[in-house]
Amino acid sequence: FPMAATDPQVLALAAQITESREQDIPLLLLKLKGILSSPSLGCEESNKIKQDIYDYGLTQYCLLVLKRDHSQLRGAWATAAQLAEILSHCCVGLEVKEDPEEFYNKFLPSATDSLLVLGKRLQARFIRAIKDKEKQDFLHWFQIVTDAICWLFGGHIQLAACVLQNDHFLQLLITDDVETAIIMMSVLHNILRINSSVLLQVEEETLHSVLDELVYKLSSTTNPAVGSAATKLLLLVAKFCKQLVQLLTARYKGLKGLLSKQWTGKGFDRELNQLLDLLYLEQSNGKGEMQKQHQAACTIQAAWRGFQTRKRLKKLPQAVITLQRSFRAKREQELQHLTKQKEDEALKLQMQLQRQRAMRLFHERQLALLEVVHASQVNKYMEEMEEKSALTIQRFWRGYRARRIFHQQKQSLKEHKAAIIIQRAACKFLEKRRRRRPLSPWKGPKGLTDEQRLALQQRVDDYIKLHPASQMSEERSKELHMQAQAKLAQFLLRSRLDQRAAQRREALLAQVNTDVELLMNAPGLVETTEKDLGAFMSRSIPVATKARQTHNTMLKYTRWPWWKKLGDEFMEDDVIPDDAINTELETLFIGGRK
Repeated sequence: FPMAATDPQVLALAAQITESREQDIPLLLLKLKGILSSPSLGCEESNKIKQDIYDYGLTQYCLLVLKRDHSQLRGAWATAAQLAEILSHCCVGLEVKEDPEEFYNKFLPSATDSLLVLGKRLQARFIRAIKDKEKQDFLHWFQIVTDAICWLFGGHIQLAACVLQNDHFLQLLITDDVETAIIMMSVLHNILRINSSVLLQVEEETLHSVLDELVYKLSSTTNPAVGSAATKLLLLVAKFCKQLVQLLTARYKGLKGLLSKQWTGKGFDRELNQLLDLLYLEQSNGKGEMQKQHQAACTIQAAWRGFQTRKRLKKLPQAVITLQRSFRAKREQELQHLTKQKEDEALKLQMQLQRQRAMRLFHERQLALLEVVHASQVNKYMEEMEEKSALTIQRFWRGYRARRIFHQQKQSLKEHKAAIIIQRAACKFLEKRRRRRPLSPWKGPKGLTDEQRLALQQRVDDYIKLHPASQMSEERSKELHMQAQAKLAQFLLRSRLDQRAAQRREALLAQVNTDVELLMNAPGLVETTEKDLGAFMSRSIPVATKARQTHNTMLKYTRWPWWKKLGDEFMEDDVIPDDAINTELETLFIGGRK
């Protein structure tokens, strides 16, 4: 903390922010506005307070809060706009003595970028807003943020080029909305008024983008306010530098015709004529020739306007007739609307009367029943009636809710089933086509040329010379051959015995499974008959039973309707789906195998 005397309000606010929660900090920072706007402060005292605010990190807090999600702040966009205004006022008039490069080269550009991002979000919210109250609020906050930006680069002139080269500034300027476009053109006007040489300091691409947007606004809109602002900006640019006039004349060849045809007589003819004079002067390099052309254009325009006026006066009676016809049609439409509204009100009143009459009859019947019912049974009767009424209401509500849920899920279920059928058919079609695809013929390796054969033979000979094989006698070779034949015979005999043992184990396991299934399905001892005993004594009966069940299942599958076999067009004729058989059978044991 600084050692010099500090303003007690700033010190108390810094201590309060240090001890507060993060979500309460934005509202506490709003107190800086009251500290800075105190009427008892002079210029020197105000600068001292701004220095204290910066030294205690409150200015940095404002910048960090502006970088957060503004919709999550307390007070939302109004708080963000006020913090932007406070940040700009804290930075203007502040002279940082310790580490000025950090302040001028990093902090101020970061603050400018944050303000432009806030303005871009407010502009987007304003364009998407529907209610008039919301649009007025967002436009007011957008105006506050743009004023804060103007105040900031007004106190630090070097920021004008930074603002103009920022991508967010170009995005703010490139908009079709009238209100925000006029505000952004006023910001650009302030930039040129404060630092007239800024256009020569920015990159050529940025300069062209700004001029393109101004000319586009003149060509794409008929709003006089937008046209006046764009014309004044172009006039200011043309007055500043002759090079920019040459750029306007060379880059936008139809600008003079556009200005004279579309924007003459819209309330800013003085600025328009000055701009046209500069453009014509640059083009003709002679003021007299430009004045003659301008005077001739004015004469032609006057004659044309007189002709158009006389023509319009001749068509006035027909226009009056058309106006009267449209007025009568509109009045007839309003009368019909009033008549329909009266009929609706009468119908509503009639339905209300019928409802009241029905309620009156219901209460009369209730009173009549109460007269008949004994006094000791009245409470019981009323409880039964309330319970029946509640059950009726619940029944209707559950039926309505079930129908609504069914209608919501009906289409999704239908789409899901259709997708499954299509996917199954496509997969089966692809599998069938893959099976039928012929195998590609085998291509033998390419033969060796004579030179390659000789080189390979030479390499083989060299290898044999370097690695000579050990000599083996004929008796030793026959002995090794006999040993190999004996071991091979032993292996084949052992593998055949293992295979037979495995087959016996599988047969025994299948037999055990069959016996277990028969025991599970067998009746009790009291209900046992000789037929049941034969099922345990004979192995052919379970096999025949399974065969009969399989046969019945296949017959049932062939009798299915066409819509159940819709996805089976691409199946082989002799293939029965496994799920059709497994629906009736768990496992079929035939011949002692599973």
